[in-house]
Amino acid sequence: MSFFISPAYAEAAAAPGGLDPSMFNLIFLVGFGVIFYMFMWRPQAKRAKEHKALLSGLSKGDEVITAGGLIGKVVRLNEDYVVLSVNDTTELTFQKTHVSAALPKGTIKQI
Repeated sequence: MSFFISPAYAEAAAAPGGLDPSMFNLIFLVGFGVIFYMFMWRPQAKRAKEHKALLSGLSKGDEVITAGGLIGKVVRLNEDYVVLSVNDTTELTFQKTHVSAALPKGTIKQI
């Protein structure tokens, strides 16, 4: 009797949307790379570029704030170090990389 009934074979299940699973993984990986670039790498590179421009533009008489929160006026600077005057009698030496921002002229008098 079994010669009248043909055997049934299961077909391969189709991926949602008709995409091949390997293609879905590739799209997922590319999407993750784009998200990583847009939210992490690009803003960090922009901040580093701005900081480098800040450090290269420092000159004597600029008022700056350090990473530690000290505010001072640039008295001397060389390639690696900057000397800040924090009051009339105190001068402190910092690495240039620790300068976090330049302040508008006259900020120290206002404080």
